[in-house]
Formats: sequence, structure tokens, C-alpha cells
Amino acid sequence: MAVRQAATWCYRGGSISAEPRINDRIRVPEVRLVGPSGEQVGIVPLAKALELAQEYDLDLVEVAATARPPVCKLMDYGKFKYESAMKAREARKNQAHTVIKEMKLRPKIDPHDYDTKKGHVVRFLKQGDKVKITIMFRGREQSRPELGFRLLQRLASDVEDLGFIESNPKQDGRNMIMVLGPHKKKTEAMAEAREAQAARKAERQGYAHDAESEGDAAEAPAEAAEAQAETPSEA
Repeated sequence: MAVRQAATWCYRGGSISAEPRINDRIRVPEVRLVGPSGEQVGIVPLAKALELAQEYDLDLVEVAATARPPVCKLMDYGKFKYESAMKAREARKNQAHTVIKEMKLRPKIDPHDYDTKKGHVVRFLKQGDKVKITIMFRGREQSRPELGFRLLQRLASDVEDLGFIESNPKQDGRNMIMVLGPHKKKTEAMAEAREAQAARKAERQGYAHDAESEGDAAEAPAEAAEAQAETPSEA
């Protein structure tokens, strides 16, 4: 029966588990029983609760062990475990972890390199990631911290539509550091990326369908001409 199978499956080996106690692993004289549909049955002897579980072909699962008496529910424990695992998997799939990217610049960076670095910062912010900007000073540059400060302010202004200054510029030894935060949350950026990917896929499929239709239309006149050539002319 489902009762004995669930007990064997969940507690094979007798090791300590974080999972709830079920069926004959429950060792209390009475329980507060909840029915399969969530209805309150009330406080009943454990033997009666196990008997009801067998009648319904369900498991008796302890859902609140610290209550007095413990609260138990009649359910299909195998199905419950499967659904819980699927929900946890979906939650992990949709969970967004904000990543801190790093971009390093020199105070006297040339315009081309600046545009390249800025492009990377734009991409990171669009992805919903934070960006740590580090200005590296060398030699006499260390006596001109205002150069790094102005460069950081310029970069923050250039990407203000995508991000904001989360941590103001500050000196850290030979470096000056600023952190930019994205306006969009990571989950929003991921959702937009998925939508864009789906749109590109649909567009490619549309192009393929149009090309196939054009090929069929081009073949039709040729086939008609061949058929006409094969038909003998009347004298």
C-alpha cells in the first residue's frame, strides 16, 4: 500500500533526515489531523489517523512537529515531494543573482579605448549587473586624482540612462573606485533578453518561410513550361 511504501522509501537506512516524519515513524499518542482537502478533522489517536490514511490510500505526514499535539496531514507524500522539487527547480531557474563586473581605466585613456570600455559598461548594465569602475594611477598620475574623478563622472553621465552611481568615487591606494548600479533589476533584464531571443527566432522562421514560398513560386512557371513543351502540338 502507499502507506508502507512511502515509509520504506523515505527512511531506508534509518539515518537522520530533515524530511518530515510520516506514517509509522510518527511516535506520539495523538495528532491534530488535517484531511486531504485541508479540512480540519480534529485531535484523534495516532492509530485512528493511520487507519484513515490506509482507507484513503494516502500517507500520514507530520507537518508541524513542535505543535502540541503535532499536526499531521493526509496526503500523497511521493506526489508532494515531486511537486516541491519542481517548484524549487523553477524558483532556482528564475532566481537572479546580481553580479559585480569590473572595468579598469587609466586617467589619460584615449578616446577609442574609452568608447570600447564604455560599451562594455553599457552591456553590463543592460544585463542588470553592477559595474565596479577602477581608475589606475601610475607614477606622477597619483598627484592628479582629479583626472580620475572627472573621468568617472564623465562615464557615469554617459550611461545615466542605464545606471546610477551606487558608490561615489573614493581613493583606494593607487586606485580610485566607483560602483554603478543598473536601473533595471536582473530579473527584468533576463525577461527582456528571453523576449528578444524569442523574437529573433520567430523572425528567422518567418524569413525561412518567405524564402521557401518564393522558391515554390519560381518553380511553378518552369514546371508549366516543361509541361507545355511535352504536349504534342496539333497539325
